[in-house]
Amino acid sequence: MKNQTLWLSHERCLFWEEEKVLILSDLHLGKSGHFRKSGIAIPQGVFKEDLQCLISQIQFFNPAQLLIVGDLFHSSSNKEHDLFIKWRNDFPQLVIHLVEGNHDILHQSFYKEAAIEVHSGEFAMGVFNFCHDISHCSLQNCGYTFSGHIHPGILLYGAGRQSLRFPCFYFGKEYAVLPAFGKFTGTYLIRPEEDEQVFAILPSEKKGVPGSIMQLQ
Repeated sequence: MKNQTLWLSHERCLFWEEEKVLILSDLHLGKSGHFRKSGIAIPQGVFKEDLQCLISQIQFFNPAQLLIVGDLFHSSSNKEHDLFIKWRNDFPQLVIHLVEGNHDILHQSFYKEAAIEVHSGEFAMGVFNFCHDISHCSLQNCGYTFSGHIHPGILLYGAGRQSLRFPCFYFGKEYAVLPAFGKFTGTYLIRPEEDEQVFAILPSEKKGVPGSIMQLQ
């Protein structure tokens, strides 16, 4: 695409090889803590699992930059944000960009402490454009756009009437929608056209074995 090399990961992110950028969307860090503050029992392991997954992708791709296309965090500050600061201190050389999403409502002082460069609206890097909600983006006179927000998913049908829902990468003519990186999120079913591409993210059938990606169109 645009003479650039993009590697899709079964861990719901992609790596832009030429720019050495790891790109992902919708982590919603702190969401489990937000629910616990409301009296809903959600194990903290959900948060730790997402951070550990992010660490494994950073170690695998060795990016120079991390670009989050919105909703890095879920809501107001809680203890899980303090854990994120500790995680951030383990990667001081990693440049982090955040294209502000509708859930990124923390005070600017937090982003400064975490050494996160926040971009409001749209952010251009090289031949690509990045925004959180594609419905709020201008697609005119800009490069191909990567977005998030809707947590895209697709139904795969088996023999008979069986069907399973999986998160997916969506690539249209003018823009792409990334899957939600955070595991504590739902999916919104998309209906791709014939000339659009969808890559379903399939879980592994065996514990400890990586999942896979299936191109549908």
